[in-house]
Amino acid sequence: MRQFWIAPILGFGFATAASLAQAEGAGLPPPSGDIASCPAAPDHQGAVDQLIGRVQAARDEASAQQISNQFWQYWADAPNAQAQALLDRGMTRRSAFDFLGALEAFDRLVAYCPEYAEGYNQRAFVHYLRRDFAAALTDLDRALALSPRHVAAMSGRALSLYGLSRLGEARVALEQALSLNPWLPERHLVAPGGPLAPEGADPTTPEVEL
Repeated sequence: MRQFWIAPILGFGFATAASLAQAEGAGLPPPSGDIASCPAAPDHQGAVDQLIGRVQAARDEASAQQISNQFWQYWADAPNAQAQALLDRGMTRRSAFDFLGALEAFDRLVAYCPEYAEGYNQRAFVHYLRRDFAAALTDLDRALALSPRHVAAMSGRALSLYGLSRLGEARVALEQALSLNPWLPERHLVAPGGPLAPEGADPTTPEVEL
């Protein structure tokens, strides 16, 4: 089966040795978080907007994929070293199928840096993999409130709505994501004959290949 979520498995599922050492040891924020100590996330919106323009103008899927991969260098740039260690730890735990460990790391990240969109997006992906689509949708709504042009969160939101059998909303959400990146893998869902095509919808939820 194909992978229907463009969320952070494209080169961002593994932490560096240094960040893992930090994540496992001292220096991390407490589980309850200390909002005052978390700085604002780096503002990469200008660079993200440029990438959106480039991917919209891409002539083929291979070129579009290369451009799409570059989004993650900005979205996964955490506010500081402590936040980065938590982000990396959560993604590493998820890659090892330790979903509870991943959720623990992402819970700490969003408590520590509640204004950092990627913490919510990454946690949403874990919820999605656990088929907790309602929890994923809640986190994705928060991620998009903080980063409205986060294309991965937009497509993830569409898939979560699909998982909840809210097909009309899923179609609208996916069309919004495709307006920013027309080359998303999920575009096949709204193509003629696809489960989210206007002609009709297959209620079967897409499976995720891990």
